Amino acid sequence: MLFDTDVLVWLLRGNPKAAAAIDSREERHISVISYMELVQGARDRNELKMIKSFLSDFGFLMVPLTENIGHRALVYMEEYRLKSGISMADALIAASAVENSLPLCSSNQKHYRQIVELEVKVFRP
Repeated sequence: MLFDTDVLVWLLRGNPKAAAAIDSREERHISVISYMELVQGARDRNELKMIKSFLSDFGFLMVPLTENIGHRALVYMEEYRLKSGISMADALIAASAVENSLPLCSSNQKHYRQIVELEVKVFRP
């Protein structure tokens, strides 16, 4: 399972449903894009250290960007940006899930629902 940034943020805020969703999976993946979004939101070095520790403690495996992920994300942007408002980050996260044959756990259905090859597990906080 690839976890979208929003689920990680819910967990960092102490949401028990997010903790249960993540705990229920033996293999936990995140896109490097989600990691960068978390780093972008860190307010100081302590928060950055806490994010790194959190990801390590929960055993998240980081999915790196590849040429195939970049190409697929570009196709998603061209196809869905005007229809659903998908952002560059969401396109890269969706492409990471599809290219690695992983379902995506996210509460952001709007941007992902049109991508038919993407299996989305909806998270409700």
